[in-house]
Amino acid sequence: MTTRPDAIDRLSPAVRYQIANGLGWSGLRPVQALSTEAVLDGANCVVLAPTAGGKTEAAFLPLLSKMDVEDWRNVSVLYVAPIRALLNNQEARLTKLTGLIGRRAGKWHGDVKEPARKRLIDDPPDVLAITPESLEAMLLSTRTPARRFLAHVRAVVIDEVHAFAGDDRGAHLVSLLERIARIAETDIQRIGLSATVGDPDVIVEWLSGSSMRPQRVVDPGSARKSPELHLDFVGTLDNAALLIDRLYPGTRRLVFVDSRRRVEELGHRLSQRGVDVYLSHSSLALSERTAAEKAFEEGTNCVIVATSALELGIDVGDLDHVIQIDAPSSVSSFLQRMGRTGRRAGSTANCTFLATDGDSLLRAAAIIDLFRNGYVEPAAPSTWTPHVLAHQAIALSMQEQGSASHGWWSWLEGCAAYRDVSAEERESIVRHMVDNDILVDADARLALGARGERLYGARNFLELYAVFSTPRVLRVMHGQSEVGVVDASFLQDKEHKVPNFVLAGRPWRIVGVDWKGGTCSVEPAEAGSYPRWFGLPVSLERSLCQAMRRVLTSEETDLSWSKRAITALEAQRESHAFLDDGPLPLEEDPDGRCRWWTFGGGAGNRVLAGLLELELGERVSPGNTFITFSNGAAESAVGIRRAIDLLAARALTWDGAARLVDSNQRSRVSKFQPCLPPEIEYGLIARETMNVDDANATLAEWKGSTQQETKA
Repeated sequence: MTTRPDAIDRLSPAVRYQIANGLGWSGLRPVQALSTEAVLDGANCVVLAPTAGGKTEAAFLPLLSKMDVEDWRNVSVLYVAPIRALLNNQEARLTKLTGLIGRRAGKWHGDVKEPARKRLIDDPPDVLAITPESLEAMLLSTRTPARRFLAHVRAVVIDEVHAFAGDDRGAHLVSLLERIARIAETDIQRIGLSATVGDPDVIVEWLSGSSMRPQRVVDPGSARKSPELHLDFVGTLDNAALLIDRLYPGTRRLVFVDSRRRVEELGHRLSQRGVDVYLSHSSLALSERTAAEKAFEEGTNCVIVATSALELGIDVGDLDHVIQIDAPSSVSSFLQRMGRTGRRAGSTANCTFLATDGDSLLRAAAIIDLFRNGYVEPAAPSTWTPHVLAHQAIALSMQEQGSASHGWWSWLEGCAAYRDVSAEERESIVRHMVDNDILVDADARLALGARGERLYGARNFLELYAVFSTPRVLRVMHGQSEVGVVDASFLQDKEHKVPNFVLAGRPWRIVGVDWKGGTCSVEPAEAGSYPRWFGLPVSLERSLCQAMRRVLTSEETDLSWSKRAITALEAQRESHAFLDDGPLPLEEDPDGRCRWWTFGGGAGNRVLAGLLELELGERVSPGNTFITFSNGAAESAVGIRRAIDLLAARALTWDGAARLVDSNQRSRVSKFQPCLPPEIEYGLIARETMNVDDANATLAEWKGSTQQETKA
């Protein structure tokens, strides 16, 4: 019996030589050895390792070995990332890795100018770093020879795969993989990279789609040093700014805030205290963000205040501390953020939570509780995405300049995003688009119709590249320099006239607004209000809400809690003493309302509130942790219990949830809703805004508690 060679011995001689001499390594890390085995065995895989754990090399070293041995030419590997900043950040790394064996990497996204793109087309790189939106644009462009350019793709590496899996961009991405596999006429190898994903087996199956390759999860499972966690209650953003100024002097601190407005507010307050502070969020100009990240990277005693964009693997150098204002909405997000620290030898990953109110304090304590118990949310990619399917039908009609009406589906067959979209639903979507002139079916070919042109074509062509829309924004210009963008609605607010506002941490005075050109001219000012950006309320997962209940009903304290946090949480426990009466109590308040404390999560509670309102005929409002009964609905606790019992007697379904959608006040969850027949559109709105499984879990808990009461 022959023994299998070590992983490093399976790499090509050129790659082995460069590992020792080009990279100066004595060997491979565990994750790199395991991924080398998986990739060289031809498997589709998800590679799990902490941030800065060597995931990029884990994917590319075996791919470069295959490129070397099998003599891959032209664009043979795509590196896909969720944001442009990550592509920019990884450019030097990919250039170095490909250069080890005399190959090249190139970058293609919205900020890459036409001359650079032309050079890439004329002389294709071996590895192309790109976003899904730019891939779509390339496939639809008449100026880019996409078929020739992508004909030799053999593998795709998806960085931060968890950031795609849970939303429409993921469905879009796996659709693109199927289309590129058709162009390349090969079973493309698919490799996802992530530091935090709760369901890697599901993710690798979802990525694989129609691919017949074996599937593997690469998880070295190495034990890491326990992180340093601190939870403090500070009460206000002013106090948070004071503490950040005084905490960890002489170090480099990254502060996460979960809204752009609060980034601006905190950044401005810190700068007023004389702190060397930089800001980063999606509404700042690229030049502002790049300058901030570069200055921060080179600084030694400074703070960068950022939204979630900086949790996605972007390297801003060796950080000393991560500080979280309030709390993120998931354990996964917390792990990504904390993973920015503890990268240097001898250092420890750390995160300090500064809660400005009781709700965020409880949520932070619950995040820590889930982390201590080893829980990470599953990404749970959807297998029923009819709106993205409609997007693909339109895109294929444009890509093919008229796709075969009975053949367009063959481009996507096997894609996991449509596994639960029935053939009947698929046909009804196309029929609806043809009936509404979004598509035209002529000579057995589908082409863009007149209404489709107005919605998604010609001047609105850019609208088709991405699967989501953003509200209208105005570019803020100081002379010839762009500072960033603000929502148009913010400047149009007649109730609160906005003469001055803060952006990039600096106050500005409005000189003039060109509504037609979409610009706002400004000059420096002494002070200003903080801008508002469009956003949706945060809907918390059931798992997090359940952990919040555990914190409230426990008598234990966590080692991470400060004295102030302990005092504030003890006060919350006292005010929630009624939770000891049972797992899902009804609480009546002095204002005549009644609250049902489900701790069932926002999406599950939305289903229950809608059905209970139908039953009771009065106002029932969902929250993340409780459901509120108002007016006539709150008259009788007995009546509420009876209504809940009726729901608990049967299993709730998605069809039932879809009936809760108001046809006169439909939510806008996708720009492709006009492409869907009403019954499918209502089903989509239900799935995007509700969670039947969580609602059923709450009802099962209610049923169990009432049965115990009966026995008692």
